[in-house]
Amino acid sequence: MIEVRNLHKRFGAVTAVEDVSFAAADGVVTGLLGPNGAGKTTTLRMLYTLVKPDRGAALVDGIDAAERPMDVRRAIGVLPDARGLYPRLTAREHARYAGELHGLSGAALDKRVDELIALLDMKDIANRRAEGFSQGERMKVALARALVHNPRNVLLDEPTNGLDVMSTRAVRTLIRRLKEQGHCVLFSSHVMQEVAALCDRIVVIARGRVVAEGSPDELRTRTGKESLEEAFVSVIGTDQGLMQ
Repeated sequence: MIEVRNLHKRFGAVTAVEDVSFAAADGVVTGLLGPNGAGKTTTLRMLYTLVKPDRGAALVDGIDAAERPMDVRRAIGVLPDARGLYPRLTAREHARYAGELHGLSGAALDKRVDELIALLDMKDIANRRAEGFSQGERMKVALARALVHNPRNVLLDEPTNGLDVMSTRAVRTLIRRLKEQGHCVLFSSHVMQEVAALCDRIVVIARGRVVAEGSPDELRTRTGKESLEEAFVSVIGTDQGLMQ
């Protein structure tokens, strides 16, 4: 489970995140929805220990990310906004390297890597170097690296950004499978179709604040709009928002 309590982060004169609070439960897909620059990525970076909050708390399974970052890193799998592959490593080597960093080795690591190669349909690229990979292929490798240690909590920053239709479908299938297995899945997006198709709960962030929270149906009902896109535009167009 992931909990965010009154998070606040400034970069110089810019307030990126201001008093953000929400929770993401196990076995639930929670989406961070908002326009570009809303504070979604900064919030995720505080959760996966890359950025320290100025105040507030980012908790993973009750562990404070700022106070015990190594324990949090063991409990999460992260797909960051920058995929960061090593061009001379193969897809398999990327997954193995990440697994070794998490303490996996031997037959258990080999088995897990093989499972992910099959799950993510990477057989054709498993032994190819990452240099020259397509956007979809790079995404699959980054996902394998994030999931190799079978983390309970999975954080994905715009996981389908730049992907073609088939790669997008594969990522959506994976997210649904993680939910069925009881994982806590938190992902950011500004793609309305993706959020509507995947999310059980939505946290809408605008101008660094949470302006609405609830299921897709709840957000449509509160705004009186038929589509999630119209509800989203209605919510971010007001300073008051629709807090639950």
